[in-house]
Parts: sequence; C-alpha cells; structure tokens
Amino acid sequence: MIIPIEICQPESVSYNIYIDKLPQLEFNNRVAIVTNPTVAKYHLGSVAKKIKAPSLEIIEVPDGEEYKSIDTVLFILDKLFQAKFDRKSTLIALGGGVIGDMTGFTASMYQRGIDFIQMPTTLLAQVDASVGGKTGVNNRYGKNLIGAFYQPKAVYIDPEFLETLPKREFAAGVAEAIKMAIMFDREFYNSIQESDLSKPKNVVELIAKSVELKANVVNQDEKESGVRAVLNYGHTFGHVIENLTNYSRYLHGEAVAIGMVMANELAVKLGLLSRTEADEVKTLLEKNNLPTSFAIESIEDFYEHFYLDKKSSQGNIAFILPNGKIGTNIIRKDIPKEIVIEVLEKFKG
Repeated sequence: MIIPIEICQPESVSYNIYIDKLPQLEFNNRVAIVTNPTVAKYHLGSVAKKIKAPSLEIIEVPDGEEYKSIDTVLFILDKLFQAKFDRKSTLIALGGGVIGDMTGFTASMYQRGIDFIQMPTTLLAQVDASVGGKTGVNNRYGKNLIGAFYQPKAVYIDPEFLETLPKREFAAGVAEAIKMAIMFDREFYNSIQESDLSKPKNVVELIAKSVELKANVVNQDEKESGVRAVLNYGHTFGHVIENLTNYSRYLHGEAVAIGMVMANELAVKLGLLSRTEADEVKTLLEKNNLPTSFAIESIEDFYEHFYLDKKSSQGNIAFILPNGKIGTNIIRKDIPKEIVIEVLEKFKG
C-alpha cells in the first residue's frame, strides 16, 4: 500500500509512505543508519541486508526519551563528520519516534540539509511520528522545543517490525490512533472500539487509516498553522506530564492517553462533550492497557507549564478539544484560568 504526501505550500514537496514488507533499497551515495541497541538487536541485521550502498555506517545512540536531547544530536553529527559524509549522503532512522525525530533533525542541520528516510519500528511511530516531517529534541523546558519541519524522502512502514514490540509500547501507539479518530473520524473510532488488535490484519488496517488521516492533514498544513495543530489533542496536558516526570515514568503515548482524559474533562466542563462520551473514551483507553489518571502535586506549577507549549502564543494557552461529539474538533485559546484550574483540581494528588 502506498499513501502519498503532497505538500503544496509553502513549497512543493512530495514523497510516498509505503506500508508493506521492507523492499530492497539501492543508493548511489553513502548511507548511515541511526538506531539504538534495542532495535539493533532485533532488526538491524535484516535491514542492513536490504540496503545496497557504496558504504553503510551504523550509528547507535542510547535508548529512551531521556536521551532525546541536543547532546545526542551532536553525537550523531560528530559521527557523520568523522565518517566524512557529504551533502548527497542519506540518513535512515531505524527505530521509534525518538530515533525518527532526532535523525530527521540531524539531517536538517548536517551541511544545511541532507536526505533522510523513516523506517519506524514502533506502532506509535508507524501511525503518527514518522509521518509529516516534525523533527526535534527535548530540553529542560519542555518537549520538542528545539527542532524543525523537515520532510523525509520516504517512509517505509513494515508491520512485521511490530512482532518484537513490547505490549506497553504497542498500547502507546494505539493511543495515537485513538487520538486521530476522536478528532477527525467517528467511524474510525467505532472501528477501534470493535477491533481485535491481537490480529495482524486489524493492526495493518489501523496503521493505514491513521496514516491516511495524518497525510491528509499534513498535505493541508505542513507547519501546524491551522488544522495540523488539532493532532496535538491530548498533548497539551500530556507534554506537561512528561516534563514533570522527567520523561522517565510514561511512554509518550501513555502521557497522551492521560492528556486526552484531562482534555475531555475540560470539554465536559465547557459543554463541548457529554459525560457519556468522555467516559466512553476513558473506557476505550483502559481497554487498550493505557493509563488514564495522574496525581498532580502542584496545580499552579502544572498550569504554568502550559505556557511552554508550542501552540500557545501571546500569553494564550491553546487547548485542542472535541467539539460537540467524537469526530469533531476545536482549538480554544480563550478559556479562563479558573476553569482550567477547576478541571486540574480533579486530578490533584
């Protein structure tokens, strides 16, 4: 299956997302695979055999969100300089969202930009993170605050990579699919409710529909000036949770799941979502082994962290919420602080 990305503004960019068994790939230039030891153990050997290039370098970085930093990017850049890579070289991101984001960001900077390819190995990266060209790293102020929009040359989604994925990582990916369904497609949401995701065929369908939805959004709005910001549903709250727990307690998709529950509580408070549907979403997340609660230690501190969110501007915090029912969305920047505080009080530890 091939799903195209066709961005027209601000400049024309197009590439394909391939959902199938990884094919043989041939390059006329030097190639480096960026990965981590966990992924390398399971997949590096088989992937390397699929690549024909004048030279193939392997760059391993530590595994974990806590290593998604500028220091790790500088480490990758140093390896590329040591190997004398040039502007026609190609990077391959073999791993989950952390590897994909860091590799893409590195590619955007090395000699002012070289090609890179996404080979996502986690469900979260396959349904979301590998599609659309958002790259970057975290710092002590927040999530992905240093980065660039930089599109890959291709995305190869091989569902067989998921056979070695831990159950917790799999669930984190389901959270991102649920996110897209709640924002854009009630029919897709219903199908997730009914789907048995222990069956590979259903997982492939989940990936394909998620990628189609995201590709449609990215084609309209590459740099998140409009509809693409809606994909951050659950993230405004989730990013704060990740930051407050030093990116070590929750996987990204787990934090987003909790963030969706919090966002839905705000939507209920504003009359944008019924209590029945909010509870329905919470049940679906829990059914897929995702956390739905978080004990806030300091309400004021949690609220202040919202201002580090990239969607906020001129002192206004942007909240992405369902708009009346599942399958619709709205971005609100006018919610009084006291209303948000009332919602956060429900999660006070």
